[in-house]
Amino acid sequence: MFRRKTYDLLKHWKDTKHGTTSILIEGARRVGKSALAMEFAANEYKAHLLIDFSVAPPEVIDLFRDYRCDMDAFFRYLFAYYNFTPIPRDTLIIFDEVQLCSEARAFTKQLVADGRYDYLETGSLISIQRNVQHILLPSEEESITLHPFDFEEFLWARDAVPLADLIRDSFTTMTPLSEALRRQATRLFREYMLVGGMPHAIQAYVDENSFQAADESKRLILTLYKNDIAKFGAGEEARISAVFQPIPSQLARHEKRFRITSLGRNARNRTYEAAFFWLADAGLVNLCFNTTDPNVGLDPTANRNAFKCYFFDTGLLITQAFTDNMFTPEQLYKDVLSSKIDINEGMLTENVVAQQFAGNGHKLYYFSRNDPDTNRNRSEIDFLLAHAYAKAAGHIRISPRRHQVRQTLHDDVTRQIQNTVRHARRHRIRPASQATRTRWRSRQPAAVHERAVVSAQAGHTINHIAVCRYGERSSP
Repeated sequence: MFRRKTYDLLKHWKDTKHGTTSILIEGARRVGKSALAMEFAANEYKAHLLIDFSVAPPEVIDLFRDYRCDMDAFFRYLFAYYNFTPIPRDTLIIFDEVQLCSEARAFTKQLVADGRYDYLETGSLISIQRNVQHILLPSEEESITLHPFDFEEFLWARDAVPLADLIRDSFTTMTPLSEALRRQATRLFREYMLVGGMPHAIQAYVDENSFQAADESKRLILTLYKNDIAKFGAGEEARISAVFQPIPSQLARHEKRFRITSLGRNARNRTYEAAFFWLADAGLVNLCFNTTDPNVGLDPTANRNAFKCYFFDTGLLITQAFTDNMFTPEQLYKDVLSSKIDINEGMLTENVVAQQFAGNGHKLYYFSRNDPDTNRNRSEIDFLLAHAYAKAAGHIRISPRRHQVRQTLHDDVTRQIQNTVRHARRHRIRPASQATRTRWRSRQPAAVHERAVVSAQAGHTINHIAVCRYGERSSP
């Protein structure tokens, strides 16, 4: 079992809640929910019982319906069926695939109140919302979302823990890696983009050291998702498939905002709204909304009709792009890894950045503003993140990068800065530093440009992160 960051969240739940709540692990199918639950149970409890509702017999299901008012009888029959001996207050009962038994999920309210044992549930987003329409969701239930592996977890899986720690320290202290380590980290990051973050694909790659083995695993996962769309689409199957299939081609465009009109001449946002919601709710895509007036709060100014649609896993995105053949040869992956084949690396880089942000709990927003005279984009910043920092009231600052930086000016952003400076002077607020915007471009084939414009709002700054392809002409 690979190390996952979500394990620490589960341990924190156990140490702080002491059985007063249950916890639900949500996520897309095949992201490793059941394996994580079993490892956590085996390591943190003296006894655990797994009830997998995908294979549970009717006799077990009936217990959750017939003995809700008699807890002693419920436990007596349940433990007798599984030949299980519990240990009070040191036993974890796992309800795996709980979406298949809505009565069990509703019953956790009484089970938690009983207080004898701890309860952990796992379920796929594809089915959870579908099966909770006629039950009362327990208020004692906490939830966490399990995402595909991020790059740090991928390094752990590749036994590169020292390098992962060094990268984290380098980021914290804003000091560059040595050239040799940077090349090693870059190659591993490119491996990560090609393999992706799905546990089965990573396991196949680690065991066989083969991109093709990982690709075969990812194709099975994509087939599973397509079958789920057909099975659980709830009348929206055709529209969901029409959105899901062309995501690679949408991201390959220079303007990555999802164009609804590409789905048909008469296609409208309201027609496909349910399809995008279904894919996002299933955890298969990460939606990034345009915010036209970035400030302390990004969501109030988000335009829900203007968005980008990213694959939730970059490895699956690549496999989806290569599905015109029955399999993808190993040599093709190696040629992409070594940059011998020219592919749209901007698409991959932007998607993998979205994946890292979403996997670490960030909602996705971008900034785009059109020239009112020509109705063309004058500026676009691909990702916006809001972070707090100390003593920010009235201060106009930038996110500093002292290494490999060069200053740029942009008319629109400059006007905003000048307006803020005038406001500060009018109110006799002395800025901490002259407000500018910086951009950093690395010498790698795919570069991440970071831009920061600091708000004069108290206690917050807005970090703007833009992704471009090295060698392309980007907006100034």
